[in-house]
Amino acid sequence: MVEVKISGGWRERLAAEFEQSYFQSLASFVREEYKSARVFPPPKQVFRAFDECPFDEVKVVILGQDPYHGEGQANGLCFAVRSGVATPPSLQNIFKELASDLGHPVSRDTDLSRWAKQGVLLLNATLTVRAGVACSHQGKGWEQFTDAAIQKLAEEREHIVFILWGNYARHKGAHIDRARHLVIESPHPSPFSAHSGFFGSKPFSRANTDLGKHGKAPIEW
Repeated sequence: MVEVKISGGWRERLAAEFEQSYFQSLASFVREEYKSARVFPPPKQVFRAFDECPFDEVKVVILGQDPYHGEGQANGLCFAVRSGVATPPSLQNIFKELASDLGHPVSRDTDLSRWAKQGVLLLNATLTVRAGVACSHQGKGWEQFTDAAIQKLAEEREHIVFILWGNYARHKGAHIDRARHLVIESPHPSPFSAHSGFFGSKPFSRANTDLGKHGKAPIEW
């Protein structure tokens, strides 16, 4: 079995994945990539989305696709970048919609760990990427692993809000039981699609309304 440093109750839920051949191959591939090339995020932050948001505390899931591949950007949380790094266009649009949705100025701290600590799982489908090469670690097994994590949440928990931006996220969340969870779908916040329905979709207030309906504290976005 490959030794994986992942905490927050996730290790027990995903133990079966670590023993499968696809994950063994994935671990070998990622290990060699870190040895031979620049890979993001830093090794200690690969599983940060899980570590910052324990399984039993997840209230909202936001799905991304791939870590940022620019120097110093990826921090292990989807759509987030390290504080002090220029804000990527998609995150700029997320902040714009957030301010519009809630009707007041919002924090523009790009790290987003403040969300994770409140129960927002900021999960990319692929957890690593080679520097300067978008999507370079797709199709290596990460997608199967993160699918398993989403499935565990959807099956073992109730009344989680899944926020799916763009066709990739919608496809990844296609099997979530809408009778048990709220699924909010819209176009991606990318500048190429934000004006096609992302702006005005109000995912943050809708998520908080649903959380309140089920006796959960709202997220301080």
